[in-house]
Amino acid sequence: MRKFFNLILLSIILTSCQAQQTELKLNLEKGKEYKQITDSKATIIQNINGQKMNMEMTIKGSMSYLVKVANENDYEMDVKYESLSMSMQLPQGTMEFSSEKNDEQDIFSMILAEMKNSPFQITMTKSGKITEVKNIELLFESAFSKFSQIPETQMAQIKAQLLKAYGEEAFKGNIEMVTAIYPDKSVVKGESWEIKTKLESGMSADITTTYKYAGSNSNYYLIVGDSKIATADKDAYIESNGMPMRYDLTGNMSSEIKVDKTSGWIIEAKVNQDIQGDVYIKGNPQMPDGMKIPMVMKNDMTFTNQ
Repeated sequence: MRKFFNLILLSIILTSCQAQQTELKLNLEKGKEYKQITDSKATIIQNINGQKMNMEMTIKGSMSYLVKVANENDYEMDVKYESLSMSMQLPQGTMEFSSEKNDEQDIFSMILAEMKNSPFQITMTKSGKITEVKNIELLFESAFSKFSQIPETQMAQIKAQLLKAYGEEAFKGNIEMVTAIYPDKSVVKGESWEIKTKLESGMSADITTTYKYAGSNSNYYLIVGDSKIATADKDAYIESNGMPMRYDLTGNMSSEIKVDKTSGWIIEAKVNQDIQGDVYIKGNPQMPDGMKIPMVMKNDMTFTNQ
């Protein structure tokens, strides 16, 4: 009899453990549109020849993702920007640009306005990884074609700035921070898993994140992340403002992400980055001896769906 009750007890325990398993993934509907609103506030402190220079940058954007095809393992989506804005507070003053401005003298804002409502295509796996981005370059080409009166050198500078903020690699890195978060198996509350992604925004960095299923309520699952960030190739120089530069930076990132229980889409995410290190300018005609610039960057981001 005791063995019989032990078997029943064991069965109850196993059933209880099985019930606690949760499958965390995207479960999007074909034909449905999902929103993502981003608000990023970065503070950058550089030490140039012993003089501290502070810069504050705010980037905001509203995007829509329309599911065109729902495959077994991924989704094909049309993505479009619905609004875009960028502001910078520099020692020399403040600059503000917005797709909602109606000022023909503000070329940068006019280009942002042209980028609105022009869809490009992505493929996103059910674990939130972006495996393909198509036609985002056409978005920029179409926007720039409306401003043929702008001198070629000025246009090249504007295009370079926009590609850094909104181009294919920057888009993938920024979006995957809050979509490429799902494990490849069912998990229980408190269980962790590791995800590797890349950050591309002026420099290339590797992000290794340990995510944890922290709990749930009736509306959402809560996932928290702890990340390590490091420059992907600290010896590689890239062209920036006409000068070859390289980055040697490391940092940490913390994430708190609420995802909808039905769709897996983000309800709200808070992401905080702290990065520091050195930027090196290679010797060039404008700066024959080159320069080392210590830098500290703090970036607070929020993502919502409305």
